[in-house]
Amino acid sequence: MTKPRILLTGASGYVGGRLRRRFEQRGVPLRCLARKPLYLETRVAETTEVVAGDILDRDSLKPSLNGIDVAYYLVHAMGAAGDFEERDRQGAENFASVARSAGLRKIIYLGGLGRGPNLSAHLRSRQTVGDILRSSGVPTIELRASIIIGSGSLSFEMIRSLVERLPIMITPRWVRIASQPIAIDDVLDYLEEAADSRFHQSETYEIGGPDQVSYSDVMRVYARQKGLRRLILPVPMLTLRLSSLWLGLVTPIYARIGRKLVDSVRNETVVSDERALRDFSVRPRGIDEAIRRALTNEDQTLSETRWSDALSSLGVVSGYGGLRFGSRLVDSRSVTVRAAPEAAFRPIRRIGGASGWYYGNWLWELRGFLDLLAVEAVEANRLLRLQAEMRVPGRAWLQFEVEEAGEGRSSIRQTAIFDPLGLSGRLYWYAAFPAHQFVFRGMLAAIARQATGENPPP
Repeated sequence: MTKPRILLTGASGYVGGRLRRRFEQRGVPLRCLARKPLYLETRVAETTEVVAGDILDRDSLKPSLNGIDVAYYLVHAMGAAGDFEERDRQGAENFASVARSAGLRKIIYLGGLGRGPNLSAHLRSRQTVGDILRSSGVPTIELRASIIIGSGSLSFEMIRSLVERLPIMITPRWVRIASQPIAIDDVLDYLEEAADSRFHQSETYEIGGPDQVSYSDVMRVYARQKGLRRLILPVPMLTLRLSSLWLGLVTPIYARIGRKLVDSVRNETVVSDERALRDFSVRPRGIDEAIRRALTNEDQTLSETRWSDALSSLGVVSGYGGLRFGSRLVDSRSVTVRAAPEAAFRPIRRIGGASGWYYGNWLWELRGFLDLLAVEAVEANRLLRLQAEMRVPGRAWLQFEVEEAGEGRSSIRQTAIFDPLGLSGRLYWYAAFPAHQFVFRGMLAAIARQATGENPPP
C-alpha cells in the first residue's frame, strides 16, 4: 500500500519539530510549510522538502498542498502580538479553503482540552480552529490535550522555572485546578497513529495521561525528582491578572505567552470522553514517568549535542553567566590552531595526569577538582567529556571537542556545562563564573600552545 504524502505545518515549533524528526528517522517523505524556509532547510533530512508559505496568505498555501494526502495543522498565533484569536481564525479559514480545493484526504490537528461556556481565550481559540477545519468538509481528526510534559514545552518550562527559582512559592488558586497532563512522546504517538487509514471520518478525541492532577501537584513531582524541597503557599486573593504579572517577573522569557496560558488554567482540562483509549493503541504514561522521561531525554540530548554546531546555529555571543539550554547553563569558547586533529587532541588526552590542568593548577587543587573529574565519554581525536563528582549544588561537566578546520588547522572547543539544583545552584554558577572564566580561558590557551609545540609538555 502506498504511504500517504504528508504536509507538516509548524515544523519548527515544539510539537511539530519533534514529529518531523520522528518521521525523518522512519524515512517518511515530508513536505514542511515554513514562513522562513532558510531556517528549516539546514535542519531537515534529505527526504524532507521545505516550501515557503504562510497560513495568513491564502494564495501562498496552494503550492504546498499539491499532491498531499494528509496535512498536520500544528500552528497557532498565541505567541504573536495583537489579536491572536483573529489570526488563528483567519489562518484556519485559509487552510480549510485551500485544503478543500486541493482534495486533501485528511487534516490532523492538535487542540486543547476544556469544556463549558467560560473557556479562556486561548482554549476557545484552539477549539474554534478545530471547528473551522472540520467545516471544510475534509475529514479532520482533532486531538485535544491538557498540559504537555516534555523538555521545551511551554507548560513544562514554566513549571521548571518556578520550581527551580523559588524555594517558597506564593501561588494563586489556579494552581489547584484539575488537569490531565500527557507526555510529549504519547502526544506524538497519537499524532502519528491518526494518519492511519482507519481514521477516515471527522472525530474529536480527548487525550491525557492516567493522572488527574493540579499544577501544584506537577510542581511537587518535579521538585521531588530534582531533589528540591519546595514550600507552596496558596493565596486565594491573588487574581489571574496579578498572578500573570507575578509570572512575568519570575519567568520573563515566557511572559507574553505565559500570561495567556495563565488565563486558560482557570478551566479544568481533564478527559471526559475515553474513546481515544478505545480507538488508538496508545497507552499514556503517568505524571511521574512523564517527568522522569523528560529529564532523562534532556540528559541524552545534552550528551549528544555538538556544541560547535549548537552555538553556531544560535548566532549569539555568550554574555555574563553564559547561555541557557533548557535547564543547563553553558559557557563555551573555541580556538583554532595550526595542527592536525591528532596533535590538537593530544594535550586534551593528557589532562589531569602529569601535565596537570595546564593553567592555574593551584586553583584546581583548591577547588578539589583534581581527583573528582571522571571521564564520561571519549572519542579518539575528537571528544573528551568529564563529569565533576565533587559536592556542588548541581551537576557539572567539562567537555572538549576537536574538529578539522581545513588547511592543516583544527578547531578546539571547550564547554563548561552546569545543571543547577534550584536557586542555590544558580547562585553558585554566577558567583563562580569570573573564576571559571579566568581558569578556563587560560587552560584553553595553554592547550593551544601545547598542540602547536610552543610549550611542550613535561
